[in-house]
Amino acid sequence: MKIHKNLKCLYILAIGLGLLLVGYFLFIPDVSRLQKENPSRTAFMEYREKEWAKKNRSPRIQQIWVPIGRISPYLGKAVLIAEDDKFYTHDGFDYESIQRAVEKDLQAGTFKFGGSTISQQLARNLYLSPDKSILRKMAEAFITWRIEKNLSKKRILEIYLNVVEWGDGIFGAEAAAHHYFGRSARDLSPQEAARFAAVLPNPRKYNPAGEQKYVVNRARNIYTIMVNRGIVYPE
Repeated sequence: MKIHKNLKCLYILAIGLGLLLVGYFLFIPDVSRLQKENPSRTAFMEYREKEWAKKNRSPRIQQIWVPIGRISPYLGKAVLIAEDDKFYTHDGFDYESIQRAVEKDLQAGTFKFGGSTISQQLARNLYLSPDKSILRKMAEAFITWRIEKNLSKKRILEIYLNVVEWGDGIFGAEAAAHHYFGRSARDLSPQEAARFAAVLPNPRKYNPAGEQKYVVNRARNIYTIMVNRGIVYPE
């Protein structure tokens, strides 16, 4: 009797998940428009504004959109080294990283769903909330697949560098470069690019222009990889 009851619960759960997936397929935004259209606002920006409102704060979103040709190539290289070193070879998902993340979650008895690629992060930033539920990850996976099918790697990286959070209310490379270093994103040095990449795990905790030990050490490691790969020559 108990087995039949469990099977019934699983059946109801499967139907529910199936209906949710159908809903996602029907209502997921058309990412193909991003081929030529720049997103003016993202779901993550709106999430931050709601967060500020709950705390009776009113910071202003700082963002200045620039084409990738006006962003230092060192920044793109540094970000990929830090966040997604297989960006140009995977289809949106780094399965080895996902497997390692799942194994760590199982060992720790938690479900943090790590191992996100740049494409997955972009899907989350543009359209979803930062919660770590299974349903959100399902939606993220589908949007990631559509992003990879509709956009070039160059375009994915361009959008990411323009919408990623780099501080409280600071989004995108151009606004961040002006805020922290008083210059345009295209003028960032390799060392500054490494610092920006170093803080991405927690851009509100770490300051790319500061001297926090974590930032200094991680930026040094990223810069060393850039030197070893011939991206830059050491000064």
